[in-house]
Amino acid sequence: MAVTMESIKKLRAMTGAGMLDVKNTLDETGGDIERAAALLQERGIAKAAKKADREATEGYIGTYLHHNGKIATLVELNCETDFVARNEQYQAIARNLAIHVAMADPTYVSRDDVPADTVAAERERLSAEARQEGKPDAVIEKIVEGRIDKFFSEIVLLDQTYIKDDKKTVGQLISESIATIGENIQVGRIARISVGE
Repeated sequence: MAVTMESIKKLRAMTGAGMLDVKNTLDETGGDIERAAALLQERGIAKAAKKADREATEGYIGTYLHHNGKIATLVELNCETDFVARNEQYQAIARNLAIHVAMADPTYVSRDDVPADTVAAERERLSAEARQEGKPDAVIEKIVEGRIDKFFSEIVLLDQTYIKDDKKTVGQLISESIATIGENIQVGRIARISVGE
């Protein structure tokens, strides 16, 4: 399959990758858009992992006020440079995360933020629950691990399914954004205020 301007545009729209990366990947896959998209995503996640160690001391605060005025959220999204912090695409990510926080109501940003005693108590509760269900001891640990992941996906922002795309988590959105923008991006803090809570 030949690489056309049409296929380059389509792949750029799908992945948000740069023109040269898109063209080279299409050349590499013989014009197969689906394979090229998968390859770009793999490479983007690998790039994101390399950038995760870099310091993110600049940033932008995304805000959201619900239409009825009863829920407001703030999300501190950190990056490496002021140049990126002023970028519209980056600011849109921060605003979308603020909307997500309003709707999904996470308690913590990452798993590391969840107190160890909270996790231990939840593990104990889930083990007891599995025993009550009559599960054999040999599989209880696996069952608990699966249910702990579900527990984290309810209370941890980075583990939650992203409200604007249910095929990815917020953590995956951040990784993709790192690959697209080219800098380390981290969620610093979140705050959610709701009238009457």
